[in-house]
Amino acid sequence: MGLTVAAKKKPVALTIAGMDSSCGAGVAVDLKAFAALGVAGRSVVTAVTAQSPRAVLGVQGTRPAIVTAQLEAVFAEGRPKAAKCGMLFSGGVVEAVAEFWQGRRVPLVVDPVLAASSGGRLLNAAGARALRRQLLPLAKLVTPNVPEAEALTGLRIREPEEMRTAARALFEKYGCAAVVTGGHLPGKEVVEFFYDGWEELLLVSPRVKGGPWRGTGCRFSAAVAAALANGERLVESLRLAKKLVADWILANSDQLKQEVEAKL
Repeated sequence: MGLTVAAKKKPVALTIAGMDSSCGAGVAVDLKAFAALGVAGRSVVTAVTAQSPRAVLGVQGTRPAIVTAQLEAVFAEGRPKAAKCGMLFSGGVVEAVAEFWQGRRVPLVVDPVLAASSGGRLLNAAGARALRRQLLPLAKLVTPNVPEAEALTGLRIREPEEMRTAARALFEKYGCAAVVTGGHLPGKEVVEFFYDGWEELLLVSPRVKGGPWRGTGCRFSAAVAAALANGERLVESLRLAKKLVADWILANSDQLKQEVEAKL
């Protein structure tokens, strides 16, 4: 018996990010976050990494022209409802994404990936300059962790109140809403602080022992984009993303701890 009613199409979210060979970060994680929130995923690959939980062994960047071609291919099939970008690797790629995004009415969540959690640099100096000057002013939201927020603002962040100052500084400097994620700070709770020029939001969850948890920044920013694609307001999208990441860590803490310890 055939279907009498056409299945409702899922909204589409786009990830613009690197491919991690261990699938612990980047495009693979983003697509999982999209799926968890009921959103169809599309991807633009900016680089391929040879990466493990301990180290980045090698990186091959995608040529900016191919990044643009991927973006054009995705949009030719229909405009995504929201997008996120993570690892962009080079100034040429950042410029290509920024040029493509001019005039696009698609909310863009920027996860300013400057380095891997294992320490390898994932955005060169020219890319960092282009990110500040060209891409962040086009973003709906930027989602730096503490080291990234320090690099983007020049501020020292050692406690939650300094995260608040940094979120405000990011908004003032780049004109986009900002949420500073606090997984790098010590304490029994993990705190995120959001500011968009009008509204402040503090998000808190218990810290789960056994980290480090790779890919949490990717998962968080992708979940925000997915929630936006579903039509949620930005503040509610942040709450949903916070819950998705916290639930994922709780569900996988024992397994992830064993994997990390096995590689040490």
